Amino acid sequence: MEIEKSGHGLIPKQQQNWQNRAEWFFNREHTDTYEQWYEGRYKRAEVWQKRIMENLVATDPRVKSLLEFGCGTTRFTRWWQEIGIEATGGDISPFMLSQALHLFNGDLVMADSHHMPFKDHSFDSLAFVTTFEYYKDPVKVIQEAARVGKYGIIMGMMNRNSPKVARRRIQQVFGKNPFYVTATFYTPEKLIGIINKALRGRNYTIEWKCTGLPHWFPVQQWNLPVGDFFGLYVKFNDVA
Repeated sequence: MEIEKSGHGLIPKQQQNWQNRAEWFFNREHTDTYEQWYEGRYKRAEVWQKRIMENLVATDPRVKSLLEFGCGTTRFTRWWQEIGIEATGGDISPFMLSQALHLFNGDLVMADSHHMPFKDHSFDSLAFVTTFEYYKDPVKVIQEAARVGKYGIIMGMMNRNSPKVARRRIQQVFGKNPFYVTATFYTPEKLIGIINKALRGRNYTIEWKCTGLPHWFPVQQWNLPVGDFFGLYVKFNDVA
């Protein structure tokens, strides 16, 4: 097995180039400080992100357990547990999961979200929080999520309809922001189109809500497709 140094650690070369591209979450220079992002300038944003996702999941009382793929250090996975949902975490990055082992008291798995190592309907729901942006085959990932998650899929992600997207891309040009180089930003409309393609033939409903609005704005969540972040829930109506 060919090994290369990545950041401050060693990682198999083929995994470092997951999806045939270098990803920031295989570099310890970035993963070791991941938790700090949410404890600093992103703390307020996290509060509203969690609020809208909790409200969306609460519309489906069948959801008692979930698998969060792309769980990272389990920042949100731990929160699912706190609000009463039995959570399991999955991620492709050993650097992220090595931290998660010390932060999370639930089950963890290292795997590729395109090939989830679980039987059909192993969980009530699947969750993707600021990770779906990195999948090269989003249709396949949604189909896997629908196979493993019985009742629905909860998603939270950066919104393409945000001034911050332009700022991030400009930062990348000057080598200042490595975190979104391989990311694809979606609008609610664009994501729903992909979901409809992946779930053709299924009976489901979709609800979504945006947040990530300026702190001085009179509302902090709404059903307009503008804001730095949106949450979306796919509810399957064809299962009991």
